[in-house]
Amino acid sequence: MIYYQNGSSLTHLNSEAFNTTYEPGQRAPFGGIYKCKGCGHEIGIAKGHFLPPQNHHQHANYFVSILWQPVVIHN
Repeated sequence: MIYYQNGSSLTHLNSEAFNTTYEPGQRAPFGGIYKCKGCGHEIGIAKGHFLPPQNHHQHANYFVSILWQPVVIHN
């Protein structure tokens, strides 16, 4: 779960960027916080860095896909 103290530090944005998912090992198109759609695990990552590879982040149930979705982004 993502928390914040001061909402005035954030800007609301309606963007398809929040609806796109990314595979393990892909380059992050935005810096920010990404959430695994399969288990809810969250990571912070810099723009252009690689999302965790398949063997770094695994689920107990191997049939649950690892897909990263941005929940907070910055450029």
